Amino acid sequence: MDMLLASLLMIWGNLSATTPDVTFEKVAQASLDVKNAAVVQPLDPKTKEDPLAHLLPKNKVDPQKDAPQVKGIYVTAYSAGGSKFNSLVKLLDDTALNSMVIDVKDDNGWITWETGNDHLKEMDTTQKMIADMPNVMTTLKDHQIYPIARIVVFKDSVLSKKKPELSFVNPDGTLWANGKKESFVNPYAKEVWDYNIEVAKEAVKAGFKEIQFDYVRFPEGFETRANTLKYAKDERSRIEVVSAFTKYAREQLEPLGVRVSVDIFGYAASVPAAEGIGQDFEKISANVNVICPMIYPSHYSTGWFGAKVPDAAPYVTINGASIDTTKKLAPIEKLGLKPVIRPWIQDFTAKWVPGYIPYGKHELEEQIRALRDNGVNEYLLWNAGNSYTPGVNY
Repeated sequence: MDMLLASLLMIWGNLSATTPDVTFEKVAQASLDVKNAAVVQPLDPKTKEDPLAHLLPKNKVDPQKDAPQVKGIYVTAYSAGGSKFNSLVKLLDDTALNSMVIDVKDDNGWITWETGNDHLKEMDTTQKMIADMPNVMTTLKDHQIYPIARIVVFKDSVLSKKKPELSFVNPDGTLWANGKKESFVNPYAKEVWDYNIEVAKEAVKAGFKEIQFDYVRFPEGFETRANTLKYAKDERSRIEVVSAFTKYAREQLEPLGVRVSVDIFGYAASVPAAEGIGQDFEKISANVNVICPMIYPSHYSTGWFGAKVPDAAPYVTINGASIDTTKKLAPIEKLGLKPVIRPWIQDFTAKWVPGYIPYGKHELEEQIRALRDNGVNEYLLWNAGNSYTPGVNY
């Protein structure tokens, strides 16, 4: 049963905060017969029976204890560097929204502003979409907007093409890419870790208060090609490698006074860990200050949380996902390692979903109400075009 659920998650693994318009279709349907079973909890990490207990942090602290309760929006680099930025600032001025998650390394792998870092400049992986980062940061500070830097980590077509030895290569020597022609860099490669941390440190210098990592995983369905692709690896499991990256990232960035957060599938809170893509909800959560499960109602198939069309039942779906998240994090809460829970929620209409409903003020407020009913007061709104619903009571 666990293997079935993990496999479903692997199939759905190509979804992320960056692609909420792609449903995991009907792959979760097979899990409905077991959905109401209790979420499986692992062994107590303190016991010798857990081989990955060494990945748990010893002295995790929150370097941003005075941070606001974040209610934020996603902002592309193009929006941050263009005329749309002013209207987004006004949206936050006029509402209880108070934070922006801005792309500083985007879904292709481009660093989105000129960092001034000679090593990064030599990498030739910068595309200056944000022409004046100091002005952006000054504006955010003047308007009391909490700045969060989004870094897409292991999905990185730019670096993969420049350094195939850091990526995955087909048996014929060509660079591997998924069906969308996207390539990933190898999570086993320490050089990849340090490259992304270097970008993060430049974002800290620019003034960001939190680094949010996305695509902290292997490619979707990796277990089906792990033995045929050519790439450097060691004896560690994929779960261990991905969790070790989050531990390393926090240890590198915490002394700089910034929080570390990770985007993760909301669905991952409802199923066991997925070895195929290397994601373990608990172990990643234990090593970050903030965990951001992506719980868009449109991404749950028929029957989830008792809803015939989860997209048409925003309260029910968010409530169910929140309950599962609380259960999943219970073991690390006992160890004092539970992070702030700050989900991504849906501010878009999923027209591709059979039985979908238009999303507007009511649907946003229903999602927020469900979060609050579960003691969750922080959230991020996703809209790929950065067009957010007006008049919402946040």
